Amino acid sequence: MGSTTLTRMDLSEAVFREVGLSRNESAQLVESILQHMSDALVKGETVKISSFGTFSIREKAARVGRNPKTGEEVPIHPRRVLTFRPSYLMKDRVAAGNRG
Repeated sequence: MGSTTLTRMDLSEAVFREVGLSRNESAQLVESILQHMSDALVKGETVKISSFGTFSIREKAARVGRNPKTGEEVPIHPRRVLTFRPSYLMKDRVAAGNRG
């Protein structure tokens, strides 16, 4: 499996080819979508993209962790983490790609 990365530039290039907007408009559209998603997540909202998956924020409580090397106990502060749950269609599509 190759270690390629899909970038914002790749997304805007795909919009340029598929939709027919100019390269500049395509880049602005991709940026706008990503900004809307980020803003919603910062506010604690869930972002659901049909047939793709759901991005959400999870509150993690404070707990005591342990340094595996020294065994020393270390406090882990409460925090918010971003989670992604792929849709069943996306899971099936990825699984089918693994077989082919």
